[in-house]
Amino acid sequence: MTPRTIESLGDLSGRRVIVRCDLNVPLSDGVVTDDGRIRASLPTLNALLHRGARVVVVSHLGRPDGAPDARYSLKPVAQRLCELLGSPVAFAEDTVGSAAEKTVEALEDGRIALLENLRFNAGETSKDETERRAFAERLARFGDAMVSDGFGVVHRKQASVYELAQLLPSAAGSLIATELEVLDRLTETPERPYTVVLGGSKVSDKLGVIAHLLPRVDRLLIGGGMLFTFLKAQGHAVGASLLEEDQLDTVRAYLDEARERGVEIVLPTDVAVAESFSADAAHTVQRADDLEGGPAGAAGIGLDIGPDTAARFAELVSSSATVFWNGPMGVFEFPAFAAGTKAVAEALSRMPGLGVVGGGDSAAAVRALGYRDSDFGHVSTGGGASLEFLEGKKLPGLEVLGWS
Repeated sequence: MTPRTIESLGDLSGRRVIVRCDLNVPLSDGVVTDDGRIRASLPTLNALLHRGARVVVVSHLGRPDGAPDARYSLKPVAQRLCELLGSPVAFAEDTVGSAAEKTVEALEDGRIALLENLRFNAGETSKDETERRAFAERLARFGDAMVSDGFGVVHRKQASVYELAQLLPSAAGSLIATELEVLDRLTETPERPYTVVLGGSKVSDKLGVIAHLLPRVDRLLIGGGMLFTFLKAQGHAVGASLLEEDQLDTVRAYLDEARERGVEIVLPTDVAVAESFSADAAHTVQRADDLEGGPAGAAGIGLDIGPDTAARFAELVSSSATVFWNGPMGVFEFPAFAAGTKAVAEALSRMPGLGVVGGGDSAAAVRALGYRDSDFGHVSTGGGASLEFLEGKKLPGLEVLGWS
């Protein structure tokens, strides 16, 4: 069942609508450095403003410890939102205090306000349901209805995501609707060949996804730090590269299951091995079965897939009808070790079918490498949420909106 839509809320003209966005964007010296999540929120916000609603935006940023912290203020986000909307955004310097009350009270029809960081309040993320509900009740005073549009947080039971949606008439925004449509295509009706590219540092972060997708995909490409656990499971030495010894048996079981199902798990055939973990580290390209054979020996650290692997991955992505990619292929923050990630991104941007960038580090990587969201079929705004969806898990922030 799909979640309730904004249309279910009726006429919103003159009504106060609290919109839970995910505006958790990176900042540098008080300036937004990647506004992807702000841009993703614009369709819902504009739709509500055009309906004459009085829009009250709430969001978190970073992980402040339940108290105000200037480093995590949403004030720079308000400024960028103002620029992107092309209209004023009133900013309240607290979340549920007197500043928020005055700001919301002064809102006119078709105008918008942003309240300060939700996580400046311990009740937002409390494990205690009573504390969360008490905070949600304070937020609810500012709204006649609530629209949930922060896909990046729907896998969390947090006050503004779960309890607030119980207290007010609530519905999903267009960003969440789009995310669900794409993820449903990935899990239920993918066009084939269907390829999943997984990277990032840890196998343990992707266990549920691998288990859930093995019966559904045609190919699984493994890169990033997790590749070394796969190579070790096959009996190869991996030097000082990232390794999760406690996951070796699990990985071997996945390799066996893939063979039984006829799913192709494609592992790197070459790796960029560095002498240390640094941007300017001396490095060589080593065969996957000889990672300790270079100058660094057993002290070598694998920091990217090699050029042959990058070319092979790009070829497989290009020949697929559906691709889901989550996790960079290497330490893309270091230019010398970004080639693998760039190769996958380039192939994904050119493929004729549905290419999905699975949020989180993957979305950050493609933007850092100069790609626009419009270069891909879809760029998810929720790394953890999209993974949990693909694992088949229940997502409380969606269930409370009527999704099942």
